[in-house]
Amino acid sequence: MRNATLAIVLAAMAATSAGCIDETAPRDVRPPAAPRGLTSTTGDHSVVLRWLDNTERDVAGYTVYQAPCAGGSQCPYDRVGGTTGTRFEVDGLPNGVTTYFAVAAYDQDGNEGPLSYETVSDTPRPAGFDQTLDDAGLHPETSAWDFSDFRVRAFDDPETDVFFAHRDGVPVMFAPFTDTEIQDAGYASTLDAVDYAPSAGWAPSGTVELIAGHCYVVWTHENRYAKLRVTAVATCRLTFDWAYQVAAGVRELKAHPVTKAPRARRNPPTLDGIRGMTGATPAVAAQGGRS
Repeated sequence: MRNATLAIVLAAMAATSAGCIDETAPRDVRPPAAPRGLTSTTGDHSVVLRWLDNTERDVAGYTVYQAPCAGGSQCPYDRVGGTTGTRFEVDGLPNGVTTYFAVAAYDQDGNEGPLSYETVSDTPRPAGFDQTLDDAGLHPETSAWDFSDFRVRAFDDPETDVFFAHRDGVPVMFAPFTDTEIQDAGYASTLDAVDYAPSAGWAPSGTVELIAGHCYVVWTHENRYAKLRVTAVATCRLTFDWAYQVAAGVRELKAHPVTKAPRARRNPPTLDGIRGMTGATPAVAAQGGRS
């Protein structure tokens, strides 16, 4: 009987202990370290942020913040979202306006650490895909592109930034007018592979050979930067993706150096000159259909 009573008491004690919380156990109040390696990729009304994963075992996720300036008491960072990964896309941003971003890590106990060591800024810009141009020797009125107005123009329009034509059978993009530069940035699988405009390396002739899969950077006469990626090039038609930085002097797609010497001016092209390069005649141009 005594053994039975003891068993009942022990069982009751075990049940009571199972529901107890040890109030003496210290709560984790140490926050994770600041994330490192924060970078951004410029988009159209958006920015993609990436950073390195924290090494703490109890990290549960990350909070993303943005601000209109780099820092200071008058520039608080506002929360824009969170993720358990190391990539976050901020949408709904105005194109041409620079915004600053930072990231903080938080752990399973809700402790959030300091903002990332790197505070990055980015300036979203408009972009487009599958844009087409015709060869200037056949259809001069639909052979050029105006980045600032996102529209097709004639090759000799004063607002034209670049135009497409063949020279000795080779597809070429021309930057025809004063203070417009262009260069080949090489092969890339996507347009986003070129995130910043270079500060040197512009083609002296203002022309580049067009190769499918290659990206090209343009420095317009309005001191704005643009980029394009050729997706297809044929005898009569060019297809490309593009992006244009509406903020003057911003290389996210370097401002013109203040002491930079004036660049050499190139003579604007003529229709006879274009047709001479392509071998097309006015009669052929008038009758030629689009491929």
